[in-house]
Formats: sequence, C-alpha cells, structure tokens
Amino acid sequence: MSDTAPTHTGRQIPDRLQSPLSRALKSWEALLLVVAVAIFIVNSFASPYFLDPWSLSDATFNFTEKAMIAFAMALLIISGEIDLSVGAIIALASTTIGLAMHAGAGMPVLVITGLATGLACGAFNGLLVARFALPSIVVTIGTMSLFRGISYIVLGDGAFTGYPSGLAWFGQGYVFWVITVELVIFALLAIIFGVLLHRTNFGRTVYAIGNNVTAARFSGIKVERVKFILFLLTGLTSGIAAICLTSRLGSTRPSIAAGFELEVVTIVVLGGISILGGSGSIPGVVIAAFVMGLVTFGLGLLNVPGIVMSIIMGVLLIGVIALPRLWAMTRRR
Repeated sequence: MSDTAPTHTGRQIPDRLQSPLSRALKSWEALLLVVAVAIFIVNSFASPYFLDPWSLSDATFNFTEKAMIAFAMALLIISGEIDLSVGAIIALASTTIGLAMHAGAGMPVLVITGLATGLACGAFNGLLVARFALPSIVVTIGTMSLFRGISYIVLGDGAFTGYPSGLAWFGQGYVFWVITVELVIFALLAIIFGVLLHRTNFGRTVYAIGNNVTAARFSGIKVERVKFILFLLTGLTSGIAAICLTSRLGSTRPSIAAGFELEVVTIVVLGGISILGGSGSIPGVVIAAFVMGLVTFGLGLLNVPGIVMSIIMGVLLIGVIALPRLWAMTRRR
C-alpha cells in the first residue's frame, strides 16, 4: 500500500462562495461603470464645453429614447427572442400622431394614439411569434419594412409639422433645472423594469424561458403568453419613445428613428444581456445607456460625422458579442 496521497485531476470545487461585495466588484456592471467614468474624464479633457450642466443635460437626449425601448428589449432577449422593428414602430406611431393632429385631436388623444399604435404593433409581432411559432428575427425584419412602408405611403416625401405646444413638454420640457422630462421617464422605466425582472415571478419566468424553454413549459409556465406580453411591452415602450422623439423634433418624417434598432440592441448587449438569452440585468442596461450616450455625445463634440458614429456602433456591437466568446475559447486551450 502506497503512502502517497491520491491525486485529484477533476474540476476544482471551491469550499466557500464569494462574498456579495466580491461578486459585485468582479461583475460586468462594475467594469461598465469604470468604462463610463473613463469616457467621462476623456470627454471633459476633449472639449471645454462638456462639463457645462446644460451640455450634460443635452447629452442625455443621445440615449434616453433608445434606452426606454432597451429595457423591454432586454427582457425579450433574455427570453430568447428579439424585436428588430422598434425603429419602424416609432415611425408608424409618429405618423399616426400626425394624422390624429390633422384630424383635430387634442394633446391627450395624440398621446393615446402613439401608445395605442405601439401596442398594436407589439401585439401583431407577438401574435405571429407566440401564436404561430414563427422566428422572431424573421417576423420583425418583415414588420420593420411593413411599418415603415406604411409611413412612407402616408407621408411620401412630406412631413407632419405644427404640433401643439402641449406635446412639446415630453421631448423639450424640464422637470427641475437641467433635469429633462425624458430623463425622468427613463428613470421611472428603469425602476419599473428592474422590479419586474428582478423582484417578481414574471421576471423569474422570463429567465426560465430563456435558459430552457422546454423545461419551462413542463414546469407549467405559459411560454406563449409570456412572450406575447414581452412583445406588447416592447411595442408600448416604442410608442412612448415615439411620443418623446416626435415632441423633441417637432415634426414627423417617414425616416424618423432610422437605425434605432441597432443602437437599442447594442445598449442591451453592452449591458451584459446574453444575446443567446437566459442572463443579464437591468442595472447593466442602465449603465450601458450612459456609456453609449457619453460616447456619441463626445464624438459629436469632436465633430465626428454621423456615418463614422454608425461604424463605431457596429464595431462596438460585434466586439461585445465576440470578445466573451474569444476569451472563453482562449481559456479552454
């Protein structure tokens, strides 16, 4: 009999869990926060106008409307689905708001029209995906063309202008000093979706569906109903964003919010939401929204052309998706 102790070559199991503080410091959200602070410092040196309170207030317009949709999109991607028609929903909702204005509707009816259009578009997407089991990426690419095409048919090369002054409050109003109405709506939606995802049974069902849809179905979760509700939420937040964007611009063109879907998905993925579903958090999306806003505002102060910003956003999206996989492949070798 040998005195040599047996050698264990299997996976090492830790004898204690990490503390909550240690997990928080090593989280993706903590890394994003460091990146946000670094970008803030770089921007403050890049332009003497950056630290002006009103400049910082203007910077929030770069992300608030997109982030409103990103909260609902985060839940949708965690469940394993995606909606690429959000920019087109904004265009159609803004067009119906313009039609209602020309029909003589007052401000409350204009707001209801924008929200109802967003909900209807979300219901249409949700019906096709949840009821007929069609792939969401294919469905929403199709409805992206459908919704924006309707706006082009209605408006052609023209535009709706002359919105009532009451509507301007949503996109141009301030609640206190430099705190905009849009920023307050963004904060309220962050709290609502944070509680919904992290503190309710509905949020746990979203994670369960994203991790294993078959197991979730056998556990008694009504998968189709949950997915339909998630598409409704995406449509509703797109309607809210349409009201704010129409109010801020004061006009509606069929090309409004073109490319929003790319930036919304970039915010969600940058925030740590797995593009394959099943994981992610709302705090990560909030920090990612600020990072995106700081990057685009800083590039704007440096007079970087819009097309270059689009290229940077595309590279950022690919990098955020590819780097964790490359890192995992490197560690396995």
